[in-house]
Amino acid sequence: MRFSGKTPTIWIASLLMLATLCISSVGAPSASAADLLSTYLAKVQPSELFKRADRFGKLLGEPPIAPVYRGEELAGYVYLNSDFTTSVGYSGKPIRIAVGIDPSGVIHGFKLVEHHEPIVLIGIPQAKVVAALNSIIGKDLGRVAAGDERPPQVDIVSGATVTVLVMGDSVVRSAVRLIRSGRLDESGAPDVKAAPEIHKIDLSKDEVSDWQTLIGDGSIRSLRLTVGEVSKAFAEAKHPDAGARPETANPSDRFIDLYVAPVSVPAIGKSLLGEAAYQRLIANLKPGQSAILIGGDGAYSFKGSAYVRGGIFDRIELLQNEQGVRFRDRNHTRIAAFAPSDAPHLKDIGVFVVPTDFAFDVTEPWELQLLVQRSVGARDKAVLPFNLGYTLPSSYYTVAKGALPEAKTHKPTVEETASDEQPLWMRIWNMDRVSIAITVAALFVLTAIFFFQDWLVKRPKLFARVRNGYLVFTLVWLGWYAGAQLSVVNVLTFTSALVTNFSWEFFLAAPLIFILWAAVAAGLLFWGRGPFCGWLCPFGALQELLSAIAKRAKVPQVKLPWGLHERLWPIKYIIFLGLFGMSFYSMAYAEMFSEVEPFKTAIVLKFVRDWPFVIFAVALLVASLFIERFYCRYLCPLGAALAIPGRIRMFEWLKRYPDCGSPCQRCSKECPVQAIHPEGQINVNECIYCMHCQELYHDDHRCPHMIQKRLKREKFMALSTPESRGEKPPKTLITHNGEPVTRS
Repeated sequence: MRFSGKTPTIWIASLLMLATLCISSVGAPSASAADLLSTYLAKVQPSELFKRADRFGKLLGEPPIAPVYRGEELAGYVYLNSDFTTSVGYSGKPIRIAVGIDPSGVIHGFKLVEHHEPIVLIGIPQAKVVAALNSIIGKDLGRVAAGDERPPQVDIVSGATVTVLVMGDSVVRSAVRLIRSGRLDESGAPDVKAAPEIHKIDLSKDEVSDWQTLIGDGSIRSLRLTVGEVSKAFAEAKHPDAGARPETANPSDRFIDLYVAPVSVPAIGKSLLGEAAYQRLIANLKPGQSAILIGGDGAYSFKGSAYVRGGIFDRIELLQNEQGVRFRDRNHTRIAAFAPSDAPHLKDIGVFVVPTDFAFDVTEPWELQLLVQRSVGARDKAVLPFNLGYTLPSSYYTVAKGALPEAKTHKPTVEETASDEQPLWMRIWNMDRVSIAITVAALFVLTAIFFFQDWLVKRPKLFARVRNGYLVFTLVWLGWYAGAQLSVVNVLTFTSALVTNFSWEFFLAAPLIFILWAAVAAGLLFWGRGPFCGWLCPFGALQELLSAIAKRAKVPQVKLPWGLHERLWPIKYIIFLGLFGMSFYSMAYAEMFSEVEPFKTAIVLKFVRDWPFVIFAVALLVASLFIERFYCRYLCPLGAALAIPGRIRMFEWLKRYPDCGSPCQRCSKECPVQAIHPEGQINVNECIYCMHCQELYHDDHRCPHMIQKRLKREKFMALSTPESRGEKPPKTLITHNGEPVTRS
């Protein structure tokens, strides 16, 4: 069985068209928004959205919302995010989340009720992805709807960035639209009965005090824990493994002494920082902005190390009014020591400026939450929160009565509406501008390599450095860092979108993936599938680099007989056809079976995954040590998907001599992936465009055709010399002044 020429392409394309026509006729009946909400409410308990809630009420309005009751008391409402805004994920299908919101616009809970995201179906645990949205819980989105605050940001989960951003964006955007519709006010939120109190920092109070005075009057608050107390807390929280792994052997050792104080308050700031440092701090603060000093000492550091890698302090969080904010490195200034002479010497001291987009009132009670982390396995951690409460002593501020607020309905401005309506994909592209620029530059470099390939392959050493360097870039930066690994799942979701409800939005939500697919589509017209498979596939690069190391280490290489080899490579086409047909029946099943690709395990998740997936990926890599690019040759469904349209390329860039294959077999024998038939022709369906055959094409010491040309040229040059004609060569004399003179 041989796949060559146009016959297999026509055969495979016909099968694909037949499968599309036969299966695409199978459709699912559409359901109304009310039916959807009713269906999904059966999967949700009221207490999952609101504490102590016990029942749902009748659906109201269109799109529907359902009241949630706590006894006879209205706790809030539940709605589906997909009923109010776009929530299409990377799979091309909606991510449906039941959201609980109270009449004032505060999110109290949510539950993921349906999704088809491939990275979550098999890969990153669903609980981890959902936990990334916890920062939205407790947020007053009424202030966001009024334009008083920026929308809250969700935590990013590596490998599932698009999925998490789509989920968080849909929850926030749908809540804002529901609030602005005025439908939450139908329950009658309680009116303000009394004039509010206005607290204002007393700037005239700036007396400097010593450490003990500040501790005594509550200006500084502290949290002191021993190692034994923390171990006991883990055990009581049903984390015995964490409780059995103390930081030190002695339970009475100091775990942490944690101190907090608001140093933007004049008297406290001047006392702890000194006059000069306090004035520098105030000069950098915006009006109304606060700064908090945090100091700690002991076996556990409140700073951790995440702020060094990712710029965020993941062990502390500032909480107020059920909302929280984590500090980043740009909010932090390290302090060497306290100003008071009687102050203790602490290992970690820093001033943290509260971000302006976090509504923080230093005169109201607040908390600093310390997240204590202990490892309970190779990759797992147990986390336990300890809260340190703080209330500013009343002597630091004045109290006045404010006016009763006027009841008014907020009408969004044009700017607010434009900001809210900006598609998520545009915001993602703005966030990834640097990565986009690097990727586009790398594609321009690859294009230059292809266009000037003849000049490059004539310099084998330079070409080897260029190719190996590009493969390292593809693996390390494009794959492991940026996670831009294309997958057959992309092909399946694109096809599914074409026959259902096509939208560019969810393809644009992953900018690097979109750019790479655009480049691959253009490359198919010029060079076939080779640019991606041979240069832009991180897993392919990993295989080739490992194979190069194996060859240097003298690992024996296995070359399959041609007859066996050409009967094995159709396996990948069969796999692709199976996945393609299954995608029309159930995209979820197709995504699960697409785990025949080890890309997610080896590249996206960097082998941090359940052991069966890791063993499968490692086994394929071990096979590539003996058979170069084993997976690419015989199993890769994405390579098969690209090979089919790759036959339409418009140019033939790989050069051949008439005697290639008959009698010369050198290129065929040296092709790293055996893509050259013994007869001499190159099978573009299998070619990865490594250009090894083009190196041979120009090498007059390895290519038999070029060797013959070189020998003829040398013979001609030899016959052209004077000695070959029986003539004496001219003699050259040197005169007394050093100038040469030729004499016959």
